[in-house]
Amino acid sequence: MDCIFCAIIEGKAEAEIVYEDEATVAFMDINPANPGHTLVVPRQHVRDVFDIDEETAAAVMRAAVRVARAIKAALQPDGVNLMQASGPAAFQSVFHFHFHVVPRWWDDSLKLPWRPTPGAPSVIQAAASRIRENIGR
Repeated sequence: MDCIFCAIIEGKAEAEIVYEDEATVAFMDINPANPGHTLVVPRQHVRDVFDIDEETAAAVMRAAVRVARAIKAALQPDGVNLMQASGPAAFQSVFHFHFHVVPRWWDDSLKLPWRPTPGAPSVIQAAASRIRENIGR
């Protein structure tokens, strides 16, 4: 397996690590959307949100919150995006589960990836029904 994030975790690839604990590692993104853009990953190789167990996901989220708070204190952004992509259709390019913690400023050039528009209530209700049927499977 050639996973750059696993190589970083194992100390075989260079990275600016900003936080680590027994379950997670956080390091600077080498292709940052904004200054301070940080990635938070589980130490265990897990492909995406469909493969991660809830305990590991919770550990990654706890670390992401800790990193977001440190970014706020250090860089004083106007906000922060926590972003996670699972699957190529969702723009995942490194197949090791991770969160992007992206500091945001009012005058930065980043844009919302979709334009919010009202959905048809019947479509929303049908999707909700199908999701409810599959929760916990």
